[in-house]
Amino acid sequence: MRMKTLLSLLQVLLFLISSIAVSDSNFKFMVDRAALDLTSTTQVEFEPMDAAQTAVTQAEKDSCRSWYNENVLCTDKPAYNFTVGGKSLRKNLDDWDISVGAEGREDEIYCGGKTTYITLTHKHSGLVATVEATIYEEYATCEWTVFINNTAAENSPVIKDFYAADCVLPTGKAEVYMNKGSEPAAEDFQLMKSHLSFLPMNLTANGGRTESVLPYFNLHGSDASATLAVGWSGQWFTSLAQTFDGVKIKAKQETFSGFLKADESIRSPLVTLTFYSGDNALKGFNCYRRFTVDCVYPEGTKPITTSGVGIEWPESTIDSVVANINSIPDWFAEAVDYYWVDAGWFPIRTNWGDSVGNWFVDPKKFDRGFAEVSQAAHEKGIGLILWHEPERCSTGTEVYNECIKHDGWLVEEDEERNCVNLANEDCLEYITGIMQRSITQNGVDYLRIDSIPEPLPYWEEADSRWGDGRKGITENHYVTNLYRMLDTLVEDNPGLMIDNCCSGGKRIDVEMARRSIPLWRSDYNCMDENGKSKPDILQATQSQTYGLSFWLPYNGTCAYVDGEYADRTNIICCSQKIGYRDIREFMVGNYYPLTNGGLDTEKYLAMQFDTDAKEGTALIYKRENVKDSSYKLRLSGLESDTVYEVYDYDNPDTVYEMKGSELMSDGMTLTINETPKAVIMLYKAK
Repeated sequence: MRMKTLLSLLQVLLFLISSIAVSDSNFKFMVDRAALDLTSTTQVEFEPMDAAQTAVTQAEKDSCRSWYNENVLCTDKPAYNFTVGGKSLRKNLDDWDISVGAEGREDEIYCGGKTTYITLTHKHSGLVATVEATIYEEYATCEWTVFINNTAAENSPVIKDFYAADCVLPTGKAEVYMNKGSEPAAEDFQLMKSHLSFLPMNLTANGGRTESVLPYFNLHGSDASATLAVGWSGQWFTSLAQTFDGVKIKAKQETFSGFLKADESIRSPLVTLTFYSGDNALKGFNCYRRFTVDCVYPEGTKPITTSGVGIEWPESTIDSVVANINSIPDWFAEAVDYYWVDAGWFPIRTNWGDSVGNWFVDPKKFDRGFAEVSQAAHEKGIGLILWHEPERCSTGTEVYNECIKHDGWLVEEDEERNCVNLANEDCLEYITGIMQRSITQNGVDYLRIDSIPEPLPYWEEADSRWGDGRKGITENHYVTNLYRMLDTLVEDNPGLMIDNCCSGGKRIDVEMARRSIPLWRSDYNCMDENGKSKPDILQATQSQTYGLSFWLPYNGTCAYVDGEYADRTNIICCSQKIGYRDIREFMVGNYYPLTNGGLDTEKYLAMQFDTDAKEGTALIYKRENVKDSSYKLRLSGLESDTVYEVYDYDNPDTVYEMKGSELMSDGMTLTINETPKAVIMLYKAK
């Protein structure tokens, strides 16, 4: 106990150092990871559980409803908090008129949810706070966001300490499961487990991005448990601390302090809680996954296969690309959902990095435009993914030349580095129009949105230049307007999908999950300038799938290595390799990690994906230095009394019949002589 307290004290000190570090420095990242290493382990294993144990119970639904009514739909102890003119909402409720609206119909605002609006009117100013609160009863999940608007003609009092969550979950003694963010590194998205102490664990984004840790947390307690997701695609802050009653949660935009001008609004992060019970924290992950698949992801989200089409090659022309598409055999076209066109389709000066901001096709390559390319693909039944980076522009480009005409549209560090200021309403309208033009003219079906520079320093610079002494106002408007832009584009282009790329997976959170899928989750999978992948790319890709699957059923990447072992490493829900579509379809169901191999090439790594205990797959990776040729396969999430047919993907005629209880307890021994080898086991209820 003394050692844990000492480590927690040291962790608090490191997080304090991190909070005052340069916002975009590698130093902050190293301090964050060092702080987490003090109390966390990546050696995490879970006991098998049967199908009945994975189901959401009525007691869990009741617990969610009770907590939601008492802490969100309430007028005496709200789960959120902020100060106005130095006075805390929580301690000065008499300064506010609070009304709780009627609960809406299911699906009226959000799929599967019933939404209520709580209105708080400040008696001494024109501030009106509105809480949008939603309960998803069948998923034992609730969530809320706080919006504050100044309805007066003059500036409001100063708003500070704007917490989306400032509440206690009655978990009893608890531990937290969380995942690393994207550095990028081989260990991206590794699962960590940590004890909690009475000293707060203060977790933040890095420079406005999810590098140290993802904003998803599984709080597993002795009395009750819940997963916590914080939706803020900027510099989010989350604090977790053990109390005598449970876990104290605080969540906010890390820095906000300032007044609101007339008719100006701000918002808090989104906070989502999924309640669950039982001894196995794995249930919480699966409950959250089901909620995400059914209620969060955009309509039309599905496992996809993508393929390049060679548009970025220097010698490409519209005729050669169209001819290439027309020559594709039908069997290949049937296996591919989208052609992926990355940077390089627009006019290039020296390289794509110094040419962003001209969001029109290269007129030398595509003198007749781009519509013929997308039309040729559509005639093959294939959509088009097209890369954009609208939040940055190179000098001399169309976007740059327009932005520099308007004060407040562009935050420049130097000639090469800048940030298009989406916080500015006129700039937002302009950039949204530019994206709309590209979608329409180029026939875009999947809009690939990238964002390379760390945004926080630019937001802080914009505050100093145009914020009138306010801190965090640019970030708040920028993040809010980013969501508005994406929502507008989808609304104006029915069926449009969005790829969430931010130097890989550096903008992963529940608000972005409402709008997009990370088709390229980590830049660790990028090849070098010679077209070579990293030596450990296969175990890294396996490990990243293993880790990110705890939270995000839909994600993608590619390890550019040939061979069956590599192809099976690329079995990812959204893959750039054709094949194994029947296997990848299972990856949006329940998830059960079977071994914790991490990056260790001397250990097996295995994971299971399951569809309602009726059928599923286990992916077993015997890595290159594994000595043992036998592997004991024990499955999870099955119905104990149901008989299952089990077979190897490579030997479908040899079928074993076993009861679910046997598969989960005794299991079956597999002999795997080849090294390395990826074995795919399938099962189906008889």
